[in-house]
Amino acid sequence: MSVNFVTDVDNWVAVKRVLISVSDKSGLDTLIPGLLELIPEIQFYSTGGTYAAIEKILGDKAKGHLTPVSEYTGQPETQGGLVKTLDFKIYLGLLTETYNDSHQDDLKRVDGYPIDMVVVNLYPFKETIAKEGVTVEQARGNIDIGGPTMIRAAAKNYLRVSSVVNPADYRFLLDMLRDNGGQLNLATRFKLSQKAFAHTAAYDTAIAAYLNEREPGSVATLYTHRDKI
Repeated sequence: MSVNFVTDVDNWVAVKRVLISVSDKSGLDTLIPGLLELIPEIQFYSTGGTYAAIEKILGDKAKGHLTPVSEYTGQPETQGGLVKTLDFKIYLGLLTETYNDSHQDDLKRVDGYPIDMVVVNLYPFKETIAKEGVTVEQARGNIDIGGPTMIRAAAKNYLRVSSVVNPADYRFLLDMLRDNGGQLNLATRFKLSQKAFAHTAAYDTAIAAYLNEREPGSVATLYTHRDKI
């Protein structure tokens, strides 16, 4: 396997495109207007309930600043939100390196854009399993796949991308952007990366601990495999 080792990095990166998908929507009514005020050309990409929440917050301004992920990728969301953001175009936008010509050619080939910030928090697994009488199947349904993948991709590429997992950081980020002309520096992106990997590690640990203490559980219909005669 060939691994790229980056030598050229921009300390300050302007935030122009933001991918947002959150279960905890607290603080969006502060973050979204704040970003738009500071960065008038900003573009938001989102899905499902988060898209609807941002659209409501933006009102008439949504048309020029908010794009459904399905429209951007050309792939519709699958039933029940099974697959929404797991798309080649999204991950090129997150993982491409600024000064890698091959990466930039790949991005152009799919008519994609670099994504500068990911704002993601995950399906409420711990909250779900804390409820009385919750089933293993209900817990399984609250195992997030796309969210951790986006977080990890953004956090890995902290050289260019900011990964935001905690609504408590929204005000700090707005202040940083206000003080620095709509840009975030490498130190901030690295700190956000640390928080992001800690967040996904805790999430996976909670899932592993829960499953390790249980059996598969029952579902509506359990088919038993029989060899064909």
